[in-house]
Amino acid sequence: MGETPGTGRTRETQQAHIIACAERVFADHGFAGATMNRIAEAAGLPKANLHYYFGTKQRLYRAVLENILTLWLDDMDPIVPENDPAAALSAYIAAKMAHSRKRPHASKVFAAEILHGAPELRAYLGLDLRRKVAEKSAVIEGWIARRLIAPIDPRHLFFTLWAMTQTYADFDTQMAAVLGIDKLDTGDYATGAATITRLVLSGLGIAPADETMQQQRRTA
Repeated sequence: MGETPGTGRTRETQQAHIIACAERVFADHGFAGATMNRIAEAAGLPKANLHYYFGTKQRLYRAVLENILTLWLDDMDPIVPENDPAAALSAYIAAKMAHSRKRPHASKVFAAEILHGAPELRAYLGLDLRRKVAEKSAVIEGWIARRLIAPIDPRHLFFTLWAMTQTYADFDTQMAAVLGIDKLDTGDYATGAATITRLVLSGLGIAPADETMQQQRRTA
């Protein structure tokens, strides 16, 4: 792909840059308060560039939401029948926590969208997300049938995992206040990932191995 004139960025890189900047603006100002002018200023680009790539503010907002959802769905890839449940779930938790650390604004935009009834994402949630969760729930049910993990409702397990990991993005300010620090650091996310992993695996009747916990601290 060619470079965007005057930026030295490819089309894909330019779009990713705009989405990353839009995440912060939508998280800070909400959909109503986030103007294309504000996003363009945050991106260091002419507003015309935003309209060229995304057309309207609504389409850019939807691109932000679909981008983080796609990453979250990809995080489920280790959950396949042939993988060890402890390793697969540990990898999923680590990936989700990494996104909470690196992409907190995207998570906050998603949370606000859900709190407002998901007007932009209702169809996506009812199709793509529902299909993915059904697919991965079948894997978990297979693990249960093989007595690799304790019986549990797979869908509610995912709800719990989402709540535990995404709270580190959505409520990071609250956590920092309780910890008496300005903001969470890498060590806090690593401790959170290790804690979540231990709780989940223990609850499923799987004893977390020391090497699994060490890997969580390295990758979170």
